[in-house]
Amino acid sequence: MTDGPQGGPARNVVLVHGAYADGSSWSDVIPLLHRAGLTVTAVQNPLTSLSDDVAATRRALDRQDGATVLVGHSWAGTVITEAGDHPSVTALVYVAARAPDAGEDFTALAAQFPTPPANAGLVHNDGYAQLSESAFLEDFAGGVGEARARALYAVQGPIADDLFKARTTTAAWRDKPCYYSISRQDRTTAPELEQFLAERMNATTIEVDSSHLAMVTHPEAIADLIIMATHGTRSPAPNSTAR
Repeated sequence: MTDGPQGGPARNVVLVHGAYADGSSWSDVIPLLHRAGLTVTAVQNPLTSLSDDVAATRRALDRQDGATVLVGHSWAGTVITEAGDHPSVTALVYVAARAPDAGEDFTALAAQFPTPPANAGLVHNDGYAQLSESAFLEDFAGGVGEARARALYAVQGPIADDLFKARTTTAAWRDKPCYYSISRQDRTTAPELEQFLAERMNATTIEVDSSHLAMVTHPEAIADLIIMATHGTRSPAPNSTAR
């Protein structure tokens, strides 16, 4: 078991959303974590810079009472990699997420893997970028019901044009227990890249037969992985599959 600062399993979870999203992307997972007796906080990232997103996440971590599992989806993997050195954090959970090493050029790393279709749908305007409606619905939110996907599109957070150029100064995954959910049907981040990242951090890994938004299409699998992290357990076995 991974003990927190005060011993025992973590009772708090901080969820960090990725690019093109907001905290409502976790709304299907949150009730499941509440049912498990966990205190849950969803960060609202400004998506204006890595430092701004890390600051928002650290403020949420500062408000936690004791041991906390820090969870990041997509771009937020970069955020939790930087903010995860917070003393309250006992484990990191990555959901189809980036996980750069300290100082690593993640764009260059990602270029070594297949280019995901969603990249072609990025629309730039006045220093910010968003996914086009078609790219969001077909690539980012594939497999999500139409009404829900359109609601998620409506709350899509614009990102700063240079957001993905930022580099972390630390890699918390090198020092904290890690858990990773690979989205096998991902059209926003290459599943091959996700597999590489999970293996590099020696994460307890599950594979979910989902698009990029596994926490929407497979909330039970993601909640179960987070609950495992709160207890510091390493089962089910790595590379288990959720359908």
